[in-house]
This record gives sequence, C-alpha cells and structure tokens, in this order.
Amino acid sequence: MVATIDRRVCAEIEGPFVLFLIGARINRWWKPWILFPFMAAMPRMLAELGAQPDLGLLHARSHFGIGGIMVVQYWRSFEALEAYARDKQRAHQPAWSWFNRRFGSNGDIGIWHETYLIQPGAYETVYNNMPPHGLGAAGALVDAVGARQEARLRVKVTAKAA
Repeated sequence: MVATIDRRVCAEIEGPFVLFLIGARINRWWKPWILFPFMAAMPRMLAELGAQPDLGLLHARSHFGIGGIMVVQYWRSFEALEAYARDKQRAHQPAWSWFNRRFGSNGDIGIWHETYLIQPGAYETVYNNMPPHGLGAAGALVDAVGARQEARLRVKVTAKAA
C-alpha cells in the first residue's frame, strides 16, 4: 500500500497535458459471457503503456462502480494519445476492431470517452492525507503553502509556472 502524505500538497505538471476519461457500461448483465473478453482489453493496453512511458501516458487509474467502469488517464499530449490509439502495432487498435466486429451498436455494452486538453494555469488541485492521486500521481507534488494555500491562488501559481 502506498504511504499517505500527511500534509496538504498540490500537483503541478509542466506544460499542457491531456485528461482522458474512458469508460464502459454493461447494458445486458444477463449475458455474462460477454464480460471476460471485453474486460481483458483495457488491462492489456494499460500494461503496454505502463511498460513504455515514451508512448505518453503519465498515469492511469481505474474506477469500478454500479454504473460501469471508468479509467482516468493523464497524457503528455493529444498527439501521443491519438498516435497510440491509431497504431495498428499496439494493443488498442486490434481491441477496437474486435469490439466493433463483436458488439458494434448491438446494445450489449456501452462505451464512451471524453478528452480534455488542459493548458497551464487552467487547473488546480489539493490533496491532504492522501497518497499520490490523480494529477498528483501524474505530475509533481508540492506543498500547499504560501500562494498554493487557496484554490484561486493555486490557479494563478500554475499559470505563472508556465
């Protein structure tokens, strides 16, 4: 288990970055045989990305709930994200082709993603009594003191850092 940081810290990352949210929802739970091949695809991609940091993934964390699954990803750039998604030699493209052949728009599984291009100064974070989390795991953690004590000030600090 990762140790918690017992003080207020905030995350900083140099330059622009991408927040990519991707998720799925099983619409037909009475078809359990569809789950296992589908659920195996994302861990393969994340393992590939984790083993090759030069592909641009900075950090990813999976969340599971009643409404489905979601993976929060931080990427160095949109170009890196898109290059990975389109590369036929990587795990994503074959998985995407398989999904479309197997499920397409038949309604068994719903999928979604959202992509946010984040500019310096357009975000703020704070963590207290937490291990590195979210952007704090993707970027650098700094003490939330001085100009980093309040959200409105942290936004200005990240803008100046750029």
